[in-house]
Parts: sequence; C-alpha cells; structure tokens
Amino acid sequence: MKTLSLKLDDDIFSETEKMTEELKMARNRYINEALRKFNEYNRKRTLRAELRKESLATSADSMRVLAEFEAFEDDYEDYSV
Repeated sequence: MKTLSLKLDDDIFSETEKMTEELKMARNRYINEALRKFNEYNRKRTLRAELRKESLATSADSMRVLAEFEAFEDDYEDYSV
C-alpha cells in the first residue's frame, strides 16, 4: 500500500468527514473506494470512446462495401433484361 499526501478543498473535506461518520467508515477506506469507482467510470468512458471511434470507422467501410454491391447489382440487372 502506498502513502499519499494530498490537499482537498475545504468543502470536499467537510462533506467527506460527514459521510465517513455517517457510514462509520475510515476516511482512508472511503477515499480508496471513491477513487476505485472514479477509475472504473473513466475506464468505461475511455472504452466507450474507443468503441465509438472503431464503430465509425467500420461504418464507413460498410457503406463503401454496400455501394460496391449496389453497383454490382445494377450492372447485373442491365445484363438480365
């Protein structure tokens, strides 16, 4: 476990103190859990952004392939008449 020294805004510190008292939880445990949740949130947010980017790239390729198939079908219909 690592030791960390940090500065908190007064209002955040006060709210944290109230919550740890209410929850009967050590301040250290409370902050660890808060950071764990925040890291999870940001990891998911980053993953969603990456997936969205990949989806857009795949979408562009799909539209290009669709256009090629439609052109092929148009050519085929010209010969079947």
